Amino acid sequence: MGSRPLYRHADLRRLVDPASIAIVGASAREGSFGLRLLRNLSRYKGRLHLVNARYERIEERPCHPSLSALPEVPDCVVVAAPREQVEAVVDECARLGVGGVIVFASGFAETGKPERAAEQARIVEAARRGGVRMVGPNCLGVVNYASGAIVSFAASAVIDAPRPLSVGLASQSGALGFALAQAIEHGVSFSHVLTAGNSADVDVADYVAYLAEDDACKAIACVFEGMADPMRLIEAAQLARSRGKPVIVFKIATGEQGAAAALSHTGSLAGSHQTYRAAFERAGIVLVDDFAALVETASFFAKASKPLAAGVAVASTSGGAAIMAADEGELRGVELPQPGEATRAVLVDAIPEFGSARNPCDVTAQVISDPASFRKVAEALLSDPAYGTLVVPFGYAYDTATPRIGVLDALAREQGKIACIAWLTQWLEGPGATIAEQSERVAVFRSMGSCFDALAKWHWWWRQAEAGREAPAPLVPDEVVRSVGESIDATQAAVLTESRAKAALAAYGIPMVQDRLVASADEAAAAAREAGFPVVLKVESVDIPHKTEAGVVRLGLQSEEAVRAAHAEIMANALKLTHAGAIRGVLVQPMVGAGVEVFVGARIDPQFGPTVVAGLGGIMVELMRDSAVALAPLGRQEALDMLCGLKGAPLLQGFRGSEPVDLERLADIVCRVGQFASDHRDRITELDLNPLICSGSRIVGVDALIGLRSPTSR
Repeated sequence: MGSRPLYRHADLRRLVDPASIAIVGASAREGSFGLRLLRNLSRYKGRLHLVNARYERIEERPCHPSLSALPEVPDCVVVAAPREQVEAVVDECARLGVGGVIVFASGFAETGKPERAAEQARIVEAARRGGVRMVGPNCLGVVNYASGAIVSFAASAVIDAPRPLSVGLASQSGALGFALAQAIEHGVSFSHVLTAGNSADVDVADYVAYLAEDDACKAIACVFEGMADPMRLIEAAQLARSRGKPVIVFKIATGEQGAAAALSHTGSLAGSHQTYRAAFERAGIVLVDDFAALVETASFFAKASKPLAAGVAVASTSGGAAIMAADEGELRGVELPQPGEATRAVLVDAIPEFGSARNPCDVTAQVISDPASFRKVAEALLSDPAYGTLVVPFGYAYDTATPRIGVLDALAREQGKIACIAWLTQWLEGPGATIAEQSERVAVFRSMGSCFDALAKWHWWWRQAEAGREAPAPLVPDEVVRSVGESIDATQAAVLTESRAKAALAAYGIPMVQDRLVASADEAAAAAREAGFPVVLKVESVDIPHKTEAGVVRLGLQSEEAVRAAHAEIMANALKLTHAGAIRGVLVQPMVGAGVEVFVGARIDPQFGPTVVAGLGGIMVELMRDSAVALAPLGRQEALDMLCGLKGAPLLQGFRGSEPVDLERLADIVCRVGQFASDHRDRITELDLNPLICSGSRIVGVDALIGLRSPTSR
């Protein structure tokens, strides 16, 4: 049905926070969706109406024959009837002007049957025509814990009200959403659980936008698979960020099969998941890779305000757990600075000599017999301006340790900070677990890794929020953009040949090796003499985009005789693959000296638009898949972050005494490739600048490939 603007809080209020609900298909039959839903609504604070012509009353409530027979037009209608009745019910909702409709029934577009997809499309069209927001079909429903509107047939925890620092949960998967919501059982506070089913109308992006503007939650957790226009989710996340509300996403469906048929390295490396990551990062979305970490990370963000310092302190009763913390901090770039003199004096006084008065602190099991010593250590660390948070590993769940949670909560509140408990014991619901979850300033993590991962992302999120993002300034004048565009438009082939691709990139200020196109072996020898030996020969043909594999490249030629022989060989190989009329000639270029090989490319992603890919060349790209992706156009700092985040970044920074690559200059080239892709997004499909040979400030591209859209679609 195409893209549409986000539904905002006002658009979904009658659906998610209804003053009245009607159940169509209400039933007295045990196990039926209608009866399960009715019982889930036992604490609903609004007006509840039952609709089913077969009953006069269900569980002491009156039952009406139709929606039209109700004493009011309900805000929300829940269709607990079979699929065959759904279309008529939605039509009636549209005529009456209800606020929203939730459809449980399955058997629509998810079956893959064209007639069922058409049926779903008619239902959506009817709902939208009547201004009705629809959830589903094939969904588990929505839950608003503040109003008691548990609009679902699934078993759901019953709570009196969410606490002030709550998580709002939006999930494309109903089953996964309600699985996460069971964290309520061990103390996590949710304001909403919103599931989307087939997302025929209301989708997860709308839910994020709704939660962004709802004061009942402080952070948003999202289970996300994908959507036709993911930029709507990006827009919703940016809305949340503008209101100081983090969005934490766990993405399922991360396979990269769609890249298999790509023309270039760019297409295969800029897979869908990497592109999602790039888009999420730009929007300030916190992405977690572990489903089990989603709720605890979101709960942490709901409780944690702006970090007052980058440093993290660790106080452990176990030396081994302290070492684990140090390992995880180093792995994720979380700072564990040593305490100041005043703090260290307190630690030395409170910790036995067989412990450790450093950071991480080993307070030892002595705190069992001297509980006051734990408070002294925790207070000293939380009051130290070098630390924004205190991590306390809980390796053993027992009543003796539980009072420490209250101590941490009180001290963290006093300092305006947060304490984190790494719950290392495998008694996951042991003594103290629920108390810790329910504490205002204590966050609980089920592993040391997830704890430090959340801390790293917390600092990143606030840096992003404070830095903001300005649109990058154009790097080339408009006349260059027009000239290059006209050159591309004049090309009827599926690719730009190497010389034309290099010329287009050079016009954008990207340094490219000089070459000369020749038509014979004699011309090749003369061009080689002029360029200076050694030289490189390459056949130029739109039919041979991958020249090395085709055997039409020769490197390091040291003499005219070698050039003539190489010319004959590569032309013979080329004629095995195409006809003479498709060969423009042979390129002769000087052999560029050794350096670090860097790959930079761009791709026009069907969902996100122009993207840039950068990575180390050679084995790092082919074997290690060491690359980074960003949306284009991009700014200098974003390009630097891409390069410095590569596994092979030390090669760029001067490894074992080698000359460092000029990263500022390399970042500028990445930005220019990004602008090229952005400027010509309607003309190109992808491009490879591979490799750039980098040695200090000398950076030069020696090969390029640009894939083009068909002439009729430009």
